[in-house]
Amino acid sequence: MDTSRRGPLLLLLFAALMAGAGNGISLVAFPWLVLQRNGSALDASIVAMAGTLPLLAATLIAGAAVDYLGRRRVSMISDALSGLSVAAVPVLAMTFGLDIINVGVLAALAGLGAFFDPAGMTARETMLPEAATRAGWTLDHANSVYEATFNLAYIVGPGIGGLLIATLGGVDTMWVTAVAFGTSIVAVAVLRLEGSGKPDRASLPEGVWDGIVEGLRFVWHNKVLRTLAFVDLAATGLYVPMESVLFPKYFTDRDEPAQLGWVLMALSIGGLVGALGYAVLSKRMSRRATMVTALLTLGVAMTVIAFLPPLPLILALSAVVGLVYGPMAPIYNYVMQTRAPQHLRGRVVGVMGSLAYAAGPLGLIVAGPLADAAGLHVTFLALSVPMLVLGIGAIFLPALRQLDER
Repeated sequence: MDTSRRGPLLLLLFAALMAGAGNGISLVAFPWLVLQRNGSALDASIVAMAGTLPLLAATLIAGAAVDYLGRRRVSMISDALSGLSVAAVPVLAMTFGLDIINVGVLAALAGLGAFFDPAGMTARETMLPEAATRAGWTLDHANSVYEATFNLAYIVGPGIGGLLIATLGGVDTMWVTAVAFGTSIVAVAVLRLEGSGKPDRASLPEGVWDGIVEGLRFVWHNKVLRTLAFVDLAATGLYVPMESVLFPKYFTDRDEPAQLGWVLMALSIGGLVGALGYAVLSKRMSRRATMVTALLTLGVAMTVIAFLPPLPLILALSAVVGLVYGPMAPIYNYVMQTRAPQHLRGRVVGVMGSLAYAAGPLGLIVAGPLADAAGLHVTFLALSVPMLVLGIGAIFLPALRQLDER
């Protein structure tokens, strides 16, 4: 295959890798800075919620911004602002001292980063169909590799984050995050791809709000998109607290930052293998069967983790969780990309993402206080049992049968 044809796709994948790695480092660093300060799971939940609560509105706006301003431009602006939000941590520490880095400041900066990140992710995802066509790849293949790249970022990011915290400290680790975002900007800046520049204004509504409403209406009236949105909302709400609060709380109490990095790496390694394997799996197993199997397996694995077994078993189960979760994102992407018209793609991706992000704060509101009051074991069970119920319920959802329709 001609390298020039693959160039845009490779640049897009590299940008996703760098931006994802920056977010992966933040995933470890922000909770660690809070827990190292006072050991409170509630405070860690506050910062984690600050990193997810803005995502609901931000992703809706991001989808409209991509359609209105152009995909390349939005990707670069988003990464620049995300990089500034994490670089502010060491800058404030150098200027005013470490005492300024309290829960409120960390929550504010995490919230700013979360507000900017969705625009970059949405912009890169909406460029994927054209990049795949240019490279001569099928959409399933491109989505599989793209999501594997994203998971690879969360192998590199948390792993490096845990090691850097152990050697440099949580504050200076944020410099690495800022550099990762800067590298993503450079990759997108040299990318040239049809449909990534200024959009055709004639195909857009008069106002941004009208555009957002149009995207919401499209998703609501599309049965399979609507069902997937609510399934993703529930699964995300049950999964995010485990990764963002419960595992950090468990390993902070044990003063084991490197082990936290290993667990998050195991989740991402499993996700990497699962996402890459989907390109092959999709030829042998229906999308519906893949989705139902993933949800059921997630419930079982999370239930065993709830009993806080030895570290090797936690690592193995985390890898299983990532493995079965890996194919889900390529399926979501495929449905959005094939159901939405080109001029609506950004807003449809934004609507779907915002509904999933809405569940994160709800799960964190419950998980943090419950972990402080009842312990990690009870809190893990409170997340894993509903995940099992969700998997069983998915078997009977008729809309999921449309996943395999052309």
